[in-house]
Amino acid sequence: MVRLEDLTKGTQVQGILPNSIVTIVDAQWHGSDVVELTYKDASGTLGNELVFRDREPTLEIITSGGAWSFTADGANFRLASEAHRIRLAYLFDPLLAVHTSLVEPLPHQITAVYGEMLTRQPLRFLLADDPGAGKTIMAGLLMRELLIRGDLHRCLVICPGSLAPQWQDELSQKFHLRFEILTNDRIESAVTGNAFAEMPLVIVRLDKLSRNQDLQAKLAQTDWDLVVCDEAHKMSASFFGGEIKETKRYKLGKLLSTLTRHFLLMSATPHNGKEEDFQLFMALLDEPIPLIPKYGNLLLV
Repeated sequence: MVRLEDLTKGTQVQGILPNSIVTIVDAQWHGSDVVELTYKDASGTLGNELVFRDREPTLEIITSGGAWSFTADGANFRLASEAHRIRLAYLFDPLLAVHTSLVEPLPHQITAVYGEMLTRQPLRFLLADDPGAGKTIMAGLLMRELLIRGDLHRCLVICPGSLAPQWQDELSQKFHLRFEILTNDRIESAVTGNAFAEMPLVIVRLDKLSRNQDLQAKLAQTDWDLVVCDEAHKMSASFFGGEIKETKRYKLGKLLSTLTRHFLLMSATPHNGKEEDFQLFMALLDEPIPLIPKYGNLLLV
């Protein structure tokens, strides 16, 4: 720490003037705790100021050195270098999410996440696997990996109501991802009136959202980096008599598809034996058509 006794003629000091370095021209003491400084700023203008002992912690003596001097704080340098190293860790560790999570994934889970899903930009994917195959773990690894790579800030999980607490526990305990479950209290207490805009990591019950047009209207005002739909086969539509019949859940799926860059559907039973219904289900993964600028009656394509 700088002491007032160190403020001698010719010393360069920071902290006398805001965001400026001054050079001491003269120092005259008044007692043992006050020194009157005459200084010159960067423009050569002279100034005068009484400096008391209690200002010592805010002062810093600037010592002249070479362009590559090693006089910086070592602890701060280590902190900055470690932060930069962690930020780029995924470039050197291809399974970083595995090594920073409390899971021991099976080979088929690593193949699905790192061999198929992460390589797709954007991701529009149907993860179809047997019950108990660990689809939640695969989704958690994907979320964690995208988060580490800076590609995930807002994530929405849609699942049947009974599975919402399970999703929250799994993502928290195994992947350190703090998801909130959307409840009526959270909806009513939203400061902005739109809970979706205030919750970057959220789990929503499927039927709660598919049956509530007001909630869907608020959802439509937001955008997401990743949307995950568990038990996605419930978002079904049927083709009968030359007519497509869409359920409320299917209409929700179409809305979700337009609000996110990465869209992941998860199901153990994606095919009900009817090819037309399966094609409608897969259509949810089609990338939304971007908005086309319109000038008068002319559409620019």
